[in-house]
Amino acid sequence: MNARRMGAAGAAVLIALGLAACGSSSDGSGDAAAEKATGKKIKIGTKFDQPGLGLKKGTEMSGFDIDVATYVAKELGSNAPDIEWVQAVSAQRETLLSSGQVDMIVATYSITDKRKEQVAFAGPYFIAGQDLLVRADEKDITGPESMVGKKLCSVKGSTPAQKVADKYPGVNLQEFATYSECVAGLVSKAVDAVTTDDTILAGFAAQDQFKGKLKVVGKTFSEENYGIGLKKGDTEMCQKVTDAINKMIKDGAWQKAVDKNFGPANYKPSTGNPPTPAACS
Repeated sequence: MNARRMGAAGAAVLIALGLAACGSSSDGSGDAAAEKATGKKIKIGTKFDQPGLGLKKGTEMSGFDIDVATYVAKELGSNAPDIEWVQAVSAQRETLLSSGQVDMIVATYSITDKRKEQVAFAGPYFIAGQDLLVRADEKDITGPESMVGKKLCSVKGSTPAQKVADKYPGVNLQEFATYSECVAGLVSKAVDAVTTDDTILAGFAAQDQFKGKLKVVGKTFSEENYGIGLKKGDTEMCQKVTDAINKMIKDGAWQKAVDKNFGPANYKPSTGNPPTPAACS
């Protein structure tokens, strides 16, 4: 009698477990729990071709901007696997934000008054300076004033390209779609120098295929405040991102990211780093 009761009870437990399993798969509660564990999805625009800052190799992303973006995303409730990386070419950054194709942009995005008319910025999270990248045996190019009559490459729609056009009209400015194309042109002698932020140039010079072939002049002639681009008017998001940047600087993660990504190029951040993010408005 007792054995029969024990057998019946065991069977009931098995049936109950089976029903519970079926219920979790059919009503989606198991999927909901998994989604909560991984966090919320987020789309972040960044560069795919900037060594040391934002570089894509296969499915892997690396660089200082990637580390900053990943840290900020986590503070917003999104883990690394929840991030969808979107290529943000300089000339398309404002459109990506205004159209809602990305939630934020972390892509060596200099904060300027003109851009503030279309974009909200959190930051700066880094201060860089515009410089020149030349071939290792170059002796005549020592700064922007020595570029008159020479071919200088930068990216269309970028702040460096506009500054050169405004301040040095005697320079033969060549505007390409990406800095990778500019560097390829420098190596092939199609252009005489490449200009953009010193961080980007140092990243290229440190790549294995360019070691001993390229060098950064080391004479900055601007100050670039990198900010995280957000949709215009979203003050609440701006404050959350600003808080995340401050936390990253305070807990040492910012410095670790600098050392990891710029250390191999013997690059040292300029005065003013780490910066103090501005108040959101």
